[in-house]
Amino acid sequence: MTQYPGLTQRQAQQNRVDYGDNLLENSRKKNPIKIFLSQFRDLMTLILLCSTGISLMMGEKVEAVTIIAIVMLNALLGFFQEYRTERSLEKLNELAAPTASVIRDGKEQTIPAREVTIGDLVLLKTGDRVPADCRIVENSALMVDESLLTGESVPVEKAYTDYRTNDTSDQVCAFMGTIVTRGHGKAIVHAIGEDTRMGQIAVMLDSIEEEQTPLQQKLDQLGKMIAAGCLLICAVVAGVGILRGEPVLDMLITGISLAVAAIPEGLPAIVTIALALSVNRMVKKNAVIRRLHAVETLGCANVICSDKTGTLTENRMTVKKLCCAGQQFTVTGNGLESGKIEQNSRQIRIEENPDLKRSLEIAVVCNNARIEGGANRRGKGLFSKSYAVNGEPTEAALAVLGAKGGVEFSSSGITVLKEIPFDSQRKMMSVVVKNKNGEMFLFTKGAPDILLQRCAFCQKNGEVSVMSPMQKQKILSENEAMAKDAMRVLALCWRRANSTSDCAEQNLVFCGLCGMIDPPRKEAFDAVEKCRTAQIRPVMITGDSRETACAIASQLKILRPGGEVLTGAEIERMDDESFLQKLPKVSVFARVTPAHKLRIVKGLKSQGNIVAMTGDGVNDAPAVKEANIGVSMGKNGTDVTKEASAVILMDDNFATLVSAIEEGRVIYRNIRKFIRYLLSCNIGEVVTMFLAMLMGMPVPLLPIQILLINLVTDGLPAIALGLDPPDSDVMNQKPRKSTDSIFSGGLLSVILFRGMLIGLTTIAAFSLLLTSPAIPEAIRLETARTGALVTLILTQLIHVFECKSENKTLFGIPFFNNWKLIAAVCTSLMVMGFAVWHPMGRMIFETTALNTEQMKLIGVLLMIAPLLWSVVSGMMFSKRKEEVINSQSNPSKSKQKSRQKQAVSRSI
Repeated sequence: MTQYPGLTQRQAQQNRVDYGDNLLENSRKKNPIKIFLSQFRDLMTLILLCSTGISLMMGEKVEAVTIIAIVMLNALLGFFQEYRTERSLEKLNELAAPTASVIRDGKEQTIPAREVTIGDLVLLKTGDRVPADCRIVENSALMVDESLLTGESVPVEKAYTDYRTNDTSDQVCAFMGTIVTRGHGKAIVHAIGEDTRMGQIAVMLDSIEEEQTPLQQKLDQLGKMIAAGCLLICAVVAGVGILRGEPVLDMLITGISLAVAAIPEGLPAIVTIALALSVNRMVKKNAVIRRLHAVETLGCANVICSDKTGTLTENRMTVKKLCCAGQQFTVTGNGLESGKIEQNSRQIRIEENPDLKRSLEIAVVCNNARIEGGANRRGKGLFSKSYAVNGEPTEAALAVLGAKGGVEFSSSGITVLKEIPFDSQRKMMSVVVKNKNGEMFLFTKGAPDILLQRCAFCQKNGEVSVMSPMQKQKILSENEAMAKDAMRVLALCWRRANSTSDCAEQNLVFCGLCGMIDPPRKEAFDAVEKCRTAQIRPVMITGDSRETACAIASQLKILRPGGEVLTGAEIERMDDESFLQKLPKVSVFARVTPAHKLRIVKGLKSQGNIVAMTGDGVNDAPAVKEANIGVSMGKNGTDVTKEASAVILMDDNFATLVSAIEEGRVIYRNIRKFIRYLLSCNIGEVVTMFLAMLMGMPVPLLPIQILLINLVTDGLPAIALGLDPPDSDVMNQKPRKSTDSIFSGGLLSVILFRGMLIGLTTIAAFSLLLTSPAIPEAIRLETARTGALVTLILTQLIHVFECKSENKTLFGIPFFNNWKLIAAVCTSLMVMGFAVWHPMGRMIFETTALNTEQMKLIGVLLMIAPLLWSVVSGMMFSKRKEEVINSQSNPSKSKQKSRQKQAVSRSI
């Protein structure tokens, strides 16, 4: 047959002109300076920058420097996060082969992979990375690891095609970036650069825009509210003062000062610190967060799209069943774990079962995988951490099986004389061997349906007899039963041989069947159940077969009665409307491509879901980047997927992702706690200043005193609230909706009411001390301001404990489960003591020491607000709890009431 000669150098140069270089281009490479400047566009940052300018104009340099430091810290964090995501496409280029061996002008040449062009004849051998998509035209036992593109760890057997055809089916093609694991061959390049499978993934990655996380969106909304509130405060205060006949300029400056006091300067920094500390906690749980705000986004995830191999499963093929001479055996232990071969829960001694012993010998000897360091250990476990299995996954599983039965290649006394390698046409492998008695055998393993056609005999109780049609049918039934359990089944056969040249795979003796599977992780069972309890929907997305995906999903209870399964081919045939209608019912997607995965994630997001997507291969990168929370694997994940992700699981474990989601829920609750605390405190300050002005009083707090409160006595307890331990019911609640306001559940009303109480208490202390005849007039104003400062600080420090819970009063919360909060409150008290009772503190903050009588007065006032709030909040919590109980006990009635309320609101 005529062979393809390859290109001439001249043809290759012309093709490079026509088709371009074999590169993956990043068309949207961003300038780092532009990325940095874009961090200053959000409203909260602009408000802080404006307040900085105002502070400088008013001579408050310390406050200005502090705010600038906060803004720069947040800008740098945002810059580094965005800059790292730009490296995803650069990592794709690194996966391309640096060089390639091609035939040019009839001679073998090694050229840079970028110069490979359409029509090149590429030489492929074991260990090579494929430089472009190409059709295989010569093949000698060629196997390719395509896990980069498919996510499946088992190498793919390749066939070949005539070079004159245009066959580009997967079976006869090798794809850019994949690795040849066995054999050698030649292939003709038919796609380069962005036209390759890898290039299509690069295009998808390039087209996906980064989105704000729900928390970032909520903080933007909060920034707008604060901006509107500041403008309103300026206008009202200035207007009231002007109407009272005050100088216009003085009133404008006062209004602006009050607006600056209303801005929670510490909020961005505290959010950043809380998220960063949460990230540190998650590192200890094997989850590395690459985008800070992704921590919080995890908390509202209601769908987890998980890859199967390595995430839900062990990512190591393990033999679980054996059939020998009509007997069924179970193999315990996954991978290198300690395990044994059992029958009816009783361990089998292979010396007592010659059929089992021969099967294990074939599995271990007709095999290129070897256990390094020995294996047959008892006591602490079958294998220690220093042992490893080197070889292709299927063969490694057989080597481990032998060790569990006490049969190892190194101690078997069997010598391999000749090997007939596995190939995709024969679907079997054979070896000619000699045992220690000098007897020669042919050992064969392969596909059961193929090998049974070559078997004339079968072994039972160590005796060989002619195989009857009934025995053959029984073996086929056993094979089918294992296959239905999604196992990969291999037949083990043998016959006597006369010499090394006696290697015909005919007239074999059937010995046994072994069924293997990549088993589910133990911890995945509890993790999936935890998802169900937390009302998070787990979805399996895999490139594996429908049968295998269903078997694993059913074991893990991801696929439950009523759940549906879709394959990539079925997705292809569906229009968008049909696909979206089907999507909520589907629990398993099998045989999917990168484009299918991307479509699934986009579809789920379009239905209002917050989607976490796990992946390890390049094929997962577009869907991982598109998801609200992209999750990559730390052990087996490619750099491309890691760069596209927000979270990296260092142990590649689904259970770790569920733990990260729990942490996300905790951090969002804690963010709500300190937002409640900060805004209530700031409203208290504004109410204090505003009421004093309306009542014609002097300014109750000086700018330096407001700065002390905002940065020390506000900031430290707020950070400590961000470290509050999780509530016991955090994973028993529904995930919040991404559309929920940060003030949902009545939080805004709580903030406003409690802020008013703080302000009224402070203005009461200021007023009583300002009019007290017992205080000399010379120091009366200074004493009143000091009293207002102390009252404001102490009311806020009492309030910080109220913020620990959204459904308990001050008398029902656990006070001592957060020692960091206790330490922060004590620190704030010491700072207050320094400011009021230390000479240097009094000089800096313009205060005066308060005596016992004055502190008693403040103490009485301090008791009023918490008691009043406890009564009001207790009524609110009881009513909310009653509504929840009623809705749970009579959901239909609850829905009816809800519809009635909606009808009334529409009519109004």
